Amino acid sequence: MIWKWLGALLLFPLQMVYLVVKAAVCLVLPPKLRDLSRENVLVTGGGRGIGRHLAREFARRGARKIILWGRTEKCLKETTEEIRMMGTECHYFICDVGNREEVYRQAKAVREKVGDITILVNNAAVVHGKSLMDSDDDALLKSQHINTLGQFWTTKAFLPRMLELQNGHIVCLNSVLALSAIPGAIDYCTSKASSFAFMESLTLGLLDCPGVNATTVLPFHTSTEMFQGMRIRFPSLFPPLKPETVARRTVEAVQLNQAFLLLPWTMHVLVILKSILPQAALEEIHKFSGSYTCMNTFKGRT
Repeated sequence: MIWKWLGALLLFPLQMVYLVVKAAVCLVLPPKLRDLSRENVLVTGGGRGIGRHLAREFARRGARKIILWGRTEKCLKETTEEIRMMGTECHYFICDVGNREEVYRQAKAVREKVGDITILVNNAAVVHGKSLMDSDDDALLKSQHINTLGQFWTTKAFLPRMLELQNGHIVCLNSVLALSAIPGAIDYCTSKASSFAFMESLTLGLLDCPGVNATTVLPFHTSTEMFQGMRIRFPSLFPPLKPETVARRTVEAVQLNQAFLLLPWTMHVLVILKSILPQAALEEIHKFSGSYTCMNTFKGRT
């Protein structure tokens, strides 16, 4: 037994070196992208914002079918017609992912009408955009139900069949605010941190499940209606991401089977700084960058 443990101990650093070298080589060599031509993709919050761009990008890259979930039929219908004009089969279902019974009911309807979902993109989210003391209790609950619990219900609805087929991918459009919170969006930051923990646990749990994987995307502030009015102190240094860029990089991450993606790459520096700097220094960074007051002009989606 002791020799077995010693062997594993000696092998472990060699495995780490191999994985690091492999990752470095993959950064240099052209990657082999996953073929999406047999995949049925469901995007929650797919009627507008990043969700609409995700639907476009999956269609552009050859996905077999696109299914959109959302709460506003007008937006869903417009996006569905656009995807069909691109030559891709597309369907929409009105569904509030924060409602567990509705999720399970519509998941059954999707399987009966469209077929098995092989790529689930949990994109739906809301933001209240107020401090804790100024927040309405129902609005706070709504954020947690949609941004966090909704992923529990959608994943439970579609993951079992993915495991049976040994073919599936769970995608989460999260936020860098899951790793570095800001004032004025306490509901959003809390829900995204919970969502990140959910995806981290799920990703590890899928390691022994052949053919089924997960991707978590953590973008910086993206220029969509949901965060309308949010202001960064140095927009030239920290420009907001374009939703089409987030969509493109997300689909690429799925095709590359990339577990975690921070956008832009400079967000890795933020994670490192948060790990090593004292709290007082982090507070000064927040004040200097303007993230401490960036929600003061927040308007949100109208």
